[in-house]
Amino acid sequence: MKILAIIVVLVSAAVSAVSAQTPYIEPDSSIVVRPTSDRKLIELIEDEESTFTEEDLDENGELISAFDDMWADTLDTASAPEPLKFLPVAPLPSILFMPVVYDEFVHIDSVSPFDPEPFVEAPYADLDWIKIEANRARRYRELKQRYMLDNIRDVRYNIYTMPKPPKKYTATVDPSTESITVKEIITDKKPLVAEAANTDVARKNWLHAVDGRLQFSQAYISPNWYQGGNNNVNGIGSFKWNVKLNQKFHPKFIVEATTEYKVGLASAPQDSIHAYNITQDQFQFNGTLGLKAIDRWYYSVNAQFKTQLLNNYKPNTRELKAAFMTPGELNLGVGMTYNYKNPKRKFSLDASISPFSYNLKIATNPGIPKKNFGIEPGHHTTSEFGSNAEVKINWTLAWNVTYSSRLFLFTDYDYTQGDWENTFNFSINRYFSTQLYIHVRYDSHQLPLEDTNWHHWQLKEILSFGFQYQFKTI
Repeated sequence: MKILAIIVVLVSAAVSAVSAQTPYIEPDSSIVVRPTSDRKLIELIEDEESTFTEEDLDENGELISAFDDMWADTLDTASAPEPLKFLPVAPLPSILFMPVVYDEFVHIDSVSPFDPEPFVEAPYADLDWIKIEANRARRYRELKQRYMLDNIRDVRYNIYTMPKPPKKYTATVDPSTESITVKEIITDKKPLVAEAANTDVARKNWLHAVDGRLQFSQAYISPNWYQGGNNNVNGIGSFKWNVKLNQKFHPKFIVEATTEYKVGLASAPQDSIHAYNITQDQFQFNGTLGLKAIDRWYYSVNAQFKTQLLNNYKPNTRELKAAFMTPGELNLGVGMTYNYKNPKRKFSLDASISPFSYNLKIATNPGIPKKNFGIEPGHHTTSEFGSNAEVKINWTLAWNVTYSSRLFLFTDYDYTQGDWENTFNFSINRYFSTQLYIHVRYDSHQLPLEDTNWHHWQLKEILSFGFQYQFKTI
């Protein structure tokens, strides 16, 4: 027995000596050593974004949708519907890259893999943002919960053990007692919650927009000014009221009415009879009724009425140029209207074509020659049947620059009349603005003006600065 024990001791010593002299050998690469759970959330996102291979790409190098195979297997390609328009993927919230805080374990709502509806565009583009935000919130919850379950040791914070936010205090000084009182500010949220819960959100079927402006220009020139000249004051006022049916609740109808009045006055130092001249005087009403036909096209009836309200005289005479209902114009048209508004609501277009149109011209003042307005002598009205077209554009070029345009054409295939109004508005702030108004008119009945080249074409341009006030229901 003693001999056996001695042999065991010698063998153990030999093995130890050999082990001490044996160099280090690399471990077998086939042996998988699972690393500790120290991955960060950002690494998990990077892995998740790079999991697809070349088999997941189509011939154009684009990622194959999860629903492509479903459509190919279940639908006949000859009668397959149009490809689905998928929503863009919104970036994950920045809070995702902050340290993870455990709040609670919740059941995450899932989407059926055979239901693409949450990921495709909505029938109305204005509702797409709701789906995009819902998809982003779902991705955030799934990624956060997956990380917390797979990396428990890295979730160091718990919302229930974190310190409370610091308190706020206010100090008041009492001079009579020479004391300072410090009190804690306590915000009672119950009244705010109760008020929000009782808020009555009324449905607005009619949308109103009111625009009022008062703008002017002035010049003073001393009597000894080396170039000469005359003092002058120019002013222009306008009021516009637009009412239309809310198409969000009534998408099959177009009902819109616009009432507008513009008046411009200018001092007339060179006029020996009149102290001022009228540079602009127009009352106008436009109305549209439409019933949806297809897409953005509507069967429509359009109406337009305009006249002057004040008397306007030629310089240095008492001869009238225009007066109330002289001229007055009424136009009615039946046809179709195209209505378009871009998703960002910065551009809108309304185009109407009326193959059947009636135009009535009125001149009631006996002191003005009727031939100036295409009316036969001895008559106060004239009727014309033909066609008309109207195009209206509203375009927000910048946050403080808007452009509006209205083009109206009428013809009875012998007489032609056209008005093209353009308005550029530059808002300085809520109450001040600069406006450029350009009105081009064509009238084939207009008589040529002596000593000028103006015949059928007419032009009016006004640049003004002044006050503005706008009010809209939305």
